[in-house]
Amino acid sequence: MSRLIQAFNRREAEQNCLSLLQLCNTFSKLKQIHSHLLKSGLHNNPLVLTKFSTTCSELNNIDYATSFVFCKEADTHLYDTFLFNAIIRAYAQTNHTKQNAIFCYNLMLRYSIKPNKFTYPFLLKASAGMLGLNLGKQIHGAVVKYGFDSDLYVQNTTVHMYCCCVGGIEFARNVFDEMPKSSAVSWSAMIGGYVRLGRSTEAVDLFRKMQFDGVRPDEITMVSVLSACADLGALELGKWVQRYIDKEGIPRSEELCNALIDMFAKCGDIDEAIKVFRNMNEKTIVSWTSVIVGLAMHGRGKEAVDFFDEMRRVGMKPDGVAFIGMLTACSHAGLVEQGCRYFDLMVNEFSIVPKIEHYGCMVDMFSRAGHLSKALEFVKEMPIEPNPVIWRSLIYGCRSHGELELSESISKRLIGDEPMHGSNYVLLSNVYAKMSKYEKKTKIRNVMDKKGIKKVPGCTMIELNNEIYEFVAGDKSHDQYEDIYRMVDEMGRAIKKAGFVATTSDVLLDIDEEDKEDTLNKHSEKLAIAFALLNSPPRTMIRIVKNLRVCTDCHAATKFISKVYEREIVVRDRNRFHHFRDGSCSCKDFW
Repeated sequence: MSRLIQAFNRREAEQNCLSLLQLCNTFSKLKQIHSHLLKSGLHNNPLVLTKFSTTCSELNNIDYATSFVFCKEADTHLYDTFLFNAIIRAYAQTNHTKQNAIFCYNLMLRYSIKPNKFTYPFLLKASAGMLGLNLGKQIHGAVVKYGFDSDLYVQNTTVHMYCCCVGGIEFARNVFDEMPKSSAVSWSAMIGGYVRLGRSTEAVDLFRKMQFDGVRPDEITMVSVLSACADLGALELGKWVQRYIDKEGIPRSEELCNALIDMFAKCGDIDEAIKVFRNMNEKTIVSWTSVIVGLAMHGRGKEAVDFFDEMRRVGMKPDGVAFIGMLTACSHAGLVEQGCRYFDLMVNEFSIVPKIEHYGCMVDMFSRAGHLSKALEFVKEMPIEPNPVIWRSLIYGCRSHGELELSESISKRLIGDEPMHGSNYVLLSNVYAKMSKYEKKTKIRNVMDKKGIKKVPGCTMIELNNEIYEFVAGDKSHDQYEDIYRMVDEMGRAIKKAGFVATTSDVLLDIDEEDKEDTLNKHSEKLAIAFALLNSPPRTMIRIVKNLRVCTDCHAATKFISKVYEREIVVRDRNRFHHFRDGSCSCKDFW
């Protein structure tokens, strides 16, 4: 009878202690409970020990638990799978201690404690956070060894881990393809992995396969797909996703609305982005910033200023990203005084330490406006070393405003800093063309050939009839390539008749003028526009996305094409949006 009473008392004490740990919300209280455990002997209770470790984790002090659990005096017979899982999970969820999760796993094996199917998802997440592909492969091998590779949760976490690791995306796809029954979680992980790597076409293709297989996407899937649409400039697909969200009743969370805003802004429909923003019940700083950055990309600087001022009026505190948007907007709209005012506001009123991006925006703003001496002075006074982006902004400004010798000097400096970066040589070559130094221009090409430096190929994407088409310079891979090139020739004749003169100075090759014009006609954006003219109804809008800054000749040609063919043409290049309409561009010929 006395043994029964003792057992009952131990059980009651255990429950009381577990209740105390459940209610514990401060570290000082936890230390008191710890003292009670030692006095009462409950520190030898495996269940209490596991709960104690979990509570330490919830109070962001898992090290306190491990210093007790793994001390020299600890009774290792109390160790079990549940205890190690609790500690491994805690370390895996903490940014700076993920490696300790691996250490605890090795300790677990050393004590011959068998891991279970809940152990490995924590380890895989830790490996993903450490971006350790080789480590991830080892853990995946252990998953297979212990027979947990058929568990859906373990499979999903394995896909996520490989997607997070550099060089792991193909391993992720192999695991994904071998899964007998994929859930929305695994599809989302795989699609998200492609998006993070910039492989947006594959992300969209996989999403379409998901639809074909009848798997219902969740909110996370839709956010990833919208990001892919934004990257590709796939407006029609983005609109379809929006309609699908509404039809399926997927709640429009803040994250989903922000993804819609970003998609519409980057696909060239900033007005629809603003509409989504206005219909949001709760707006975050990301929501405001997305609209401001979008307006900046479209050259609508004054509207961006109005949005920023409205944001402050409603009590939303701007962050560093919001100020990048504002400074970009002022730069593209030529609002120099306002840009200086916002930079001072950021530093003095909001105590935000400027980053290289903020300094870059200021240099770009001064350079665009022709305030080159001020731009140089600003660079000299910067407390951090200017990066190549800042020097390139100065070069573009110098070229546009006739300071060619300064442009040449900075270009040479850039080549010295980045001797294998092809765009630096192209910049210097264009400067020599402006200066009519054609021998030096030819030498640049020879140097590039000798060093094996290649110019980044121009690539343009266009969405037509819910399909993404990609063109590169001189592309003949398309089924319609003969018709496309005939259309390019027709465009050339039509715009020449309207007064267009080709700008051949940007061509790096040492060839005659006629061949230079032929080279320019093969630029990817002209091929994409020709394809659109062939395959879309008259007078409808054309939207294209280019990976590089649009060249001078293509910019001038597109202005004429918009007028001759009565088309509005929206071009997103590396720097901004260009809205061509009736022979003029929204950038006012400075980009």
